[in-house]
Amino acid sequence: MAYVDAEIASQPDCWREAAELAAGGHPGLPAPGERVAVVGCGTSWFMAMAYAALREQAGQGETDAFQASEFPAGRRYDRLIAISRSGTTTEVVELIEALRGQLPTTVLAGDPGSPAVQLADAAVTMPFADERSVVQTRFATTALALLRAHLGENVGALAADAEVAVRAPLPIDPGLIEQVTFLGRGWTIGLAQEAALKCREAATFWAEAYPAMDYRHGPISIAAPGRLVWAFGALPDGLPEDVAATGAAFVHSRTHGCRTVLGSWAAGRNPVDPMADLILAQRFAVALATSRGLDPDAPRHLTRSVVLA
Repeated sequence: MAYVDAEIASQPDCWREAAELAAGGHPGLPAPGERVAVVGCGTSWFMAMAYAALREQAGQGETDAFQASEFPAGRRYDRLIAISRSGTTTEVVELIEALRGQLPTTVLAGDPGSPAVQLADAAVTMPFADERSVVQTRFATTALALLRAHLGENVGALAADAEVAVRAPLPIDPGLIEQVTFLGRGWTIGLAQEAALKCREAATFWAEAYPAMDYRHGPISIAAPGRLVWAFGALPDGLPEDVAATGAAFVHSRTHGCRTVLGSWAAGRNPVDPMADLILAQRFAVALATSRGLDPDAPRHLTRSVVLA
């Protein structure tokens, strides 16, 4: 079994531990009303996007997400949150160092001894969610689980959905698909971006991601038989029908039938949380890699952390 398989399967327990950690209280996490910037790179940036949308949706205050390299110097914020599994990523470390004495910074990291943790004003470390695999899965979702718990969400219920997602059959045979497009709305746009990244990283697979309302403004042109559209969260009216007309397969956690995800285990219960649906997408990406004869623990051109000279 690949490292990433075991790490994906461990997410329900990691989310529960993150909820307990959040319940303990952390002064470095944003207070209601603070204007907050959240930064990361790659997967961590997509988690930042999801959290920023959720925090604003919860009425907690203005929240913006940026790639760490693109943080707008000079814009006023009350706090910067940096998400970094390794705590060594060059762009994150340099940004925290540049903001010392100017803006309170908090880092969420897997390694308590990492440079980002040492430089930040506050840190929430989660070594229990750190990973051996290059392809990031459980640390990212655990960081988001912790932040959602801090917003007052019921992470125990999310973990229950995750328990099902780690065991459920995949919604479609990866060997039958030549391309996938992931869609989201609001906070799930970040999840869609992350799902597409997992397919590219683990399986060098053609995967794209868009806001669901923008999909019909051009990207739908590549939909065709043998291709897949996978949506997270709320659907725009008429989208499943528009995708069906292209001949592409369609996957969604809230619907049922031959072209939908989770119909075998969501029927008769509330829709699963989109973060649990992301677990299925992670598993889909690993299955894609295996079907293509690739090792998901050894993605080409990638290292566990990008540290620049």
